Amino acid sequence: GSLRSIDQFANLVLHQTVERIHVGKKYGDIPRGIFVVRGENVVLLGEIDLEKESDTPLQQVSIEEILEEQRVEQQAKQESEKLKVQALKERGLSVPRADTLDEY
Repeated sequence: GSLRSIDQFANLVLHQTVERIHVGKKYGDIPRGIFVVRGENVVLLGEIDLEKESDTPLQQVSIEEILEEQRVEQQAKQESEKLKVQALKERGLSVPRADTLDEY
């Protein structure tokens, strides 16, 4: 994408943006179009060196393939988390669920 506008509050308007999803050594780009980012959410803004980007060892794949790999990776993380919680329960320990932490 490219920066179209910025104001004194660091509000950004980005044009021709893409969402890049990384899974392992593969990535896929999803075109998103115009993106507005409120200044309070901006941490860092900078240019990408296109020469260095082309030297990365990452392999570009189709959107469908990267989304499927992301789903498989997330599913594996969930299974791993379930095993951790089960092991802790067997030892008499409890772990608060992430969705209940916001109540405190």
